[in-house]
Amino acid sequence: MPVPGYDPEDIDDTLESLLEDDEIEQHLSDSELEAYRNGEVDLVDLLDGDEIRHILERKDASIDVPD
Repeated sequence: MPVPGYDPEDIDDTLESLLEDDEIEQHLSDSELEAYRNGEVDLVDLLDGDEIRHILERKDASIDVPD
């Protein structure tokens, strides 16, 4: 889910750098994981704003995602 005011590629790069493979697997369904691994979609396309915010807060990332 795109976050208004932010470049989705920047957020996606940040998410990928913060999450281990097993953590990505926990957030995605099997079909989403397959599409992600095949390069059809990015994490930012699959996760909703609350999930992205939670990951960034939990990992103490520097991107400030607006409400």
